[in-house]
Amino acid sequence: MLSVERVCVRRGNSATLQDVSLSLAPGRTLAVVGESGAGKSTLIGAVLGLVPCTSGAVSWNGAPVRHCRPALVMQEPRSAFNPALSLHCSVMEPLTATGTRADPDRLAALCQGLEITPDLLARRPGQVSVGQAQRVGILRALIAAPPLVLFDEPLSALDAVTQKHTARLIAALQREAGFAALIVTHDLGYAAAFADDIAVLRAGRIEELTPARAFVEAPQTDYGRRLRDAAFALGALERVA
Repeated sequence: MLSVERVCVRRGNSATLQDVSLSLAPGRTLAVVGESGAGKSTLIGAVLGLVPCTSGAVSWNGAPVRHCRPALVMQEPRSAFNPALSLHCSVMEPLTATGTRADPDRLAALCQGLEITPDLLARRPGQVSVGQAQRVGILRALIAAPPLVLFDEPLSALDAVTQKHTARLIAALQREAGFAALIVTHDLGYAAAFADDIAVLRAGRIEELTPARAFVEAPQTDYGRRLRDAAFALGALERVA
């Protein structure tokens, strides 16, 4: 289980995370929503150990998160790959880094689930669409069967049709593999449709943490209510489901 306990992150005289606490069990999805600058990306960095915590602690089953070899799906999929390498080489990087042999059956099953062909993996990042690159990014994240996967705005670079398709692929793969998914997003429609729980982050603080359905029906705070109402007004809560 992922445990974030009273984490604070300060940069200079300003705090980007303030007393943040949350937990996430295997097979569950937690969506962290909030406006730009709320601290969502800093939270991902703190969980991965890339951003040092001023105070508090982050752990997976009581040990440092790095020990469980978490995976990250990045917001800008094509820029996440080495442009000089084929996508197949990039997908194999997590296994190469740990000296693990690829399981052909697992690779074939993931490719089938993500609708990725050998021809696609033979290409370089600049030769594929953003949607294709995002699917390959998910493949790379899952190839080593991590227990924890973090998604940094996984749909924001995609068009509406590809958003729906990718969101459903992620959900299906999680049901099959059982990994814990931490998703940071500004897209409340995506969070409401696919997360078990929603944490509302505002100016580095958790405003509320509640089951997704309960949040849509009755947010606990005025700020959460404004986010929910704005999403309704824009039609975002119906767009992805």
